[in-house]
Amino acid sequence: MGAVLSVDQMSPSEEVVARAAEVARAGGVLVLPTDSVYGICCAATPGNPAHGRIFDIKRRDRAQTLPWFVADERDLDTYGQDVPDWARRLAAAHWPGALTLVVRASEKVPAEYAQAGADGPTIALRCPGSALDRALVRAVGAPLAQTSANTHGAPAATSGHGVEPAIVAAADLTLDGGAAPVGVASTIVDATGPEPRILRLGALAEDEVLLAAR
Repeated sequence: MGAVLSVDQMSPSEEVVARAAEVARAGGVLVLPTDSVYGICCAATPGNPAHGRIFDIKRRDRAQTLPWFVADERDLDTYGQDVPDWARRLAAAHWPGALTLVVRASEKVPAEYAQAGADGPTIALRCPGSALDRALVRAVGAPLAQTSANTHGAPAATSGHGVEPAIVAAADLTLDGGAAPVGVASTIVDATGPEPRILRLGALAEDEVLLAAR
């Protein structure tokens, strides 16, 4: 059974952040609260065995890739390239928040984390509206490769108590922050073209996306 710690995700203690970062840097798997739903994550570093463990824990197809949590809006250009201006406007309006942007991957994205495509690799980035998550990215010194903390096909957990016991048992550390404030998955927008293309509607409505991207 993995360890469980209580946390205030909007005002996390330095001790909890340091403990979680230590686990992540050592190649561990974390379950953590986000502003949208609970996530399962690892440090997005080359050759991290925790990356493969997440797919095993979730029973998820390894052909899929994991979005990244980043700490700041400027990371859009650190890990993305040829980012259109409209995507920067969208990030300025809704980051931190429940918005995921799929961009062309820069050379700083290890191939194992990128999604291969006909026009080159891509990476999905989100700066979450959770002080805990952003502090953890900074403490780890790398983005977090993450996805919802549920077995494939099961509903996403919106509270610590809602995370499946098997997920908690398989992770190295679970941070329980109570109910996620938004409780809905992020909206995913393809930002590889001249105009926004919504891949998944979630916390942000289509009108909010299109208005901010103008």
